[in-house]
Parts: sequence; C-alpha cells; structure tokens
Amino acid sequence: MRRLRRISLWRAAAPLALLCAGLLFATSATNARGTDLRPSRNTTLAGLVEEQSRRSASLVRQHAALTQDIEKLQAQQGSIDPKLADQLKELSNQVGTTPVTGPGLTVTLKDAPSEVVKENPDVDADWLVIHQQDIQAVVNALWAGGADAISIQNHRVISTTGIKCVGNSVVLHGVPYLPPYKITAIGDRRKLQKALDDSQYIDNLQDYVVKFQLGYEVKNESSIAMPAYEGTLDLQSATVPGFERTPSASPTASGR
Repeated sequence: MRRLRRISLWRAAAPLALLCAGLLFATSATNARGTDLRPSRNTTLAGLVEEQSRRSASLVRQHAALTQDIEKLQAQQGSIDPKLADQLKELSNQVGTTPVTGPGLTVTLKDAPSEVVKENPDVDADWLVIHQQDIQAVVNALWAGGADAISIQNHRVISTTGIKCVGNSVVLHGVPYLPPYKITAIGDRRKLQKALDDSQYIDNLQDYVVKFQLGYEVKNESSIAMPAYEGTLDLQSATVPGFERTPSASPTASGR
C-alpha cells in the first residue's frame, strides 16, 4: 500500500514540476529576447562605445544638415555683399567649416598587442596603451609643421577641439573612440615629417614603441579629402592668459 501511494504521489507531482520548469524557461526567454543574459564585460563595453559613436555621428550629421538648410534660407532672404561673401569664405577656411583636399600625412597610433600585455604582467598598464597626451603631441607637432587642416578618426580638428581619455577610449567632440587612432594632416609632407621627428614628446613615445610594441606609423598621402567640421562653434567660456577670468557673456553659460 505504501509503495502504491508513493507511486501515485510521484505521478501527480511530476507533471507539476515539468509545468514549473516550462514557465521558468519561457520567462527567461522572454526577458532575454534572444540575447545572452550574461555577456562578457569586455564585449559589453566595446559594444557600448561603438553604439554611442554611431549615435553621436548620426546626430552630428543631422546637425550639419539642419545648419545647411538654415544657411540656404538665410541666403534666400537677400543678396550678400561680394566682399563680405569672400571674407566669410576665408574665415570659414580658417575655422575649418569647409572641406579641404591636398597632400599630407596620416599617423596611426595603437595600444600594445595583447601578447605583449600578457608577457609583461608586472609592467604598469598605463605604459601599454595610447593616451590623450600621445594624440595631442602628434596634433601639436603637425600644427607646428604648418598643417593646413587636421582630422582625428576622420573628424575635423579645430581650435576648440578637446581630447580626453575615458577608460580605454578617447573622447573627441563628445564621441568615444577605440584604437587604432588615425590622425591626418594636410600640408607640406616634408615639413610635417620634420616636425614629428623634432618633437621631444614623440621621441619619448618611440622608446615605448620599441620596448612594448606600441603602434606608431606614419604614411605619406598624395591626396587627402578632409571633411568640414560639423559640430557647434559656441564657447561656454574663455580666458586670455595674463588676465583674470571674468564671467562669460555666452548665453549658454547663464546661471553658472
């Protein structure tokens, strides 16, 4: 009797257990929506950077398109004095809001290869990656070499461009980028190369290129088509060296 009773209880409990398991699987599949519920941290971070980069680039393109529409509408309101038009064109070239084409150089910077990182576990991790100072040193050297225009990751660099590190990525105009970092300059290639060779900071960087295989490559370009700067030109605040800082007159800085 006891054995028959145990068998009856098992037969009654088994379908209930299978039903509960099915509900759990269904709930998990619904929440996951076909994705991995426990992805690796590295994959998530890299994917997040790429996603935000694409989103920011899309917004920048929308901003540029709207700006062009505004300029066309303003032009339709009345004719512009030819001298003023020439002056505006010259200023646009200097500011970087017009595309340019010409010969130049491309400098590519990379972090140390993964095998070098594994072979040097006791080495400071900061020595094995490219930092904002490295990118800024290349940009400064190219400006000193007489560059007519510079871009980083195919985005135009202007006087207000800021470069900063956030984790293992570099943020440019609010957009995060992962290595390799490509810095392109239009100008006299011999003068640009000489300016890179004469830079003390880049000379120091070369030591790490030799010791830890950081990537540093310079490529001659016969023709470079560089886009115009498409971001905002508004300044939040600015100071002149030697003068005390005064509150900014920018309307965007009100209340700060």
